[in-house]
Amino acid sequence: MPKYFGTDGFRGEANNGLTAEHAFKIGRFFGWYYGKDHKAKIVIGKDTRLSSYMFEYALTAGILSSGADAYLMHVTTTPSVSYITNKGDFDCGIMISASHNVFSDNGIKVLNGNGEKMDDGLLEECEAFIDGLTEIPLAEKDAIGKAHDYAEGRKVYTDYVVSCLEAGSAKGLKIAVDCANGASYQEAHAIFGSIGAEVLFINDAPNGTNINTKCGSTHIEGLQAFVRENGCDLGFAFDGDADRCLAVDEDGKVVDGDAIMYMCGLHLMQRGCLSANTVVTTVMSNFGLYKSLEKAGMVSEKTAVGDKYVYECMRRDGYDIGGEQSGHIIFGRLANTGDGMLTAIKVLDVILAARKSLKELAAPVEVYPQLLVNIRVKSKPEALNDPDVQAAVKAAGDALGDTGRILVRQSGTEPLIRVMVEASDDETCAKYVYSVIDVIKAKGHEA
Repeated sequence: MPKYFGTDGFRGEANNGLTAEHAFKIGRFFGWYYGKDHKAKIVIGKDTRLSSYMFEYALTAGILSSGADAYLMHVTTTPSVSYITNKGDFDCGIMISASHNVFSDNGIKVLNGNGEKMDDGLLEECEAFIDGLTEIPLAEKDAIGKAHDYAEGRKVYTDYVVSCLEAGSAKGLKIAVDCANGASYQEAHAIFGSIGAEVLFINDAPNGTNINTKCGSTHIEGLQAFVRENGCDLGFAFDGDADRCLAVDEDGKVVDGDAIMYMCGLHLMQRGCLSANTVVTTVMSNFGLYKSLEKAGMVSEKTAVGDKYVYECMRRDGYDIGGEQSGHIIFGRLANTGDGMLTAIKVLDVILAARKSLKELAAPVEVYPQLLVNIRVKSKPEALNDPDVQAAVKAAGDALGDTGRILVRQSGTEPLIRVMVEASDDETCAKYVYSVIDVIKAKGHEA
């Protein structure tokens, strides 16, 4: 496994865990790697964090110093970089974002020429260069690369997403859109302003430090209240880099990734477009989703937590839709990564085709009570491998039996252990979550 790059890029606090020097070396490595036999072209996007400018220029300097050319999309979304990398004449793409994290964090996500997450083996080679274990040459004289403004790539992407609304128009709907003061704030206006609906935008004024701050998909209560207060038919909330989407119905009730997968999967199946009638989920999806899929004649394929694993399963077996409860949804025929705004467009397609409200379409998914608690730890491996912690997890699992489940895992991007329990009622969920959390604290693992 890579040392610095987790399941969703190299993340850390800006100028602490992740520095401009790291970015420069990443740029140098990939500029050199892809430019061994031709002038490599690498496209770069960034979110609205204050530190994203610093990392953009550091990456660019590294790329140019290795002889490759850098194409700057500037503030844009992760899905747009994936799409442009895949459809354009680019060797790889790099997105600067820490997604749903606080503004002081940042991250670097590297995508291959197909717009897919980079292979671990190549990331490990990059890490060896970062650590000074290998050397690569610098370009000289006229071999030094150039930087190009590529803001036009954003329009190429937004035009594509709009074209995915098969209904053609969403006229008659009143929609609220929460941009999380993040990367989607420009492209969301372009996309949703083109579909015929009445659209009200919130949290679309980034200032470098307000990304994800009490807004977006991680703080959806603001959108819930806004939808109710303004009589909207529904609302969509994105995270900082817009690879996630959660929805809110007319009553302000959250429609999460599980319900979105259900309604979009059913829509595909009814049209004969759902391969093997299968929806790909992670082990974090709710019991209620599986019961709803079964009742509708669909089946599920489960993966480890992380959209990377969902995508790998989909590509390997040819499935059409998959994702996570968090709203990271992948439409296999349309994109090579989770795409929040594309997800919103496809949800609108289902609403318009079925002539039903979001509330009606999501109703079959009866959510089981679920509690997820994160605890910050000094060492994720030490906490997970502690015999007493493992015994507490086993005891909780044994007690729940077939009436619920417990899942304990480490975050792929932060120093957190996540403890989740699903059971018949909230009290039982809390009881067994904290039976494990209390042991983690008692053994001194809490940071």
